[in-house]
Amino acid sequence: MTERDLIVIGWREWLTLPELGVAAIKAKIDTGARTSSLHVDTLLTQERAGLTWLRFSVAASGRRHAPLIECEAPAIGRRAVSDSGGHATLRWFIRTRIELGGIGFDAEINLTNRHNMLFPMLLGRSALGHRFLLDPAASYRCGKPNKPK
Repeated sequence: MTERDLIVIGWREWLTLPELGVAAIKAKIDTGARTSSLHVDTLLTQERAGLTWLRFSVAASGRRHAPLIECEAPAIGRRAVSDSGGHATLRWFIRTRIELGGIGFDAEINLTNRHNMLFPMLLGRSALGHRFLLDPAASYRCGKPNKPK
C-alpha cells in the first residue's frame, strides 16, 4: 500500500465496533499510545468452557447519562498498561472488529475506566497499522457511521 492509498483521518474520529453492537463511538486517535482503550462502566468476569468471558457496559456517546450498551467478549489476556503519567494498571484485553473510514480490521482493546476523559475510546498506534495517514489538524474526516437499518 502506498501513501496515496492510505485513508486520511483526523485526531478524533467516529468509529464502529460491530461485534459489540456499538454503531458509533467517538475516539481520540493517539499515536503516542501503543494500545487502544475503551471506557466501560461495569465489568464482570465469568469462566465458561475454560475461557474467561467479560461482560461490560459501554456508553458510546461518552455523555454522563447516555444509554448503556451491554457487551460480551472473550478475554484474550490481562496485562499491565502504563498511562501517560507512567502509572501502570492491570487491564483486561479483548480482540474485536473496528470499522473506520470504510475499512474494517481486528484490534486488541483494553477495557478501563475513562470517565474523566473527553473520549470514551482511544485508538492507539498498534490498531492503526499501516492503514491510515493522520492529519493532526483535522477532526472527523471520515464522518459519522450510518446506523444499521
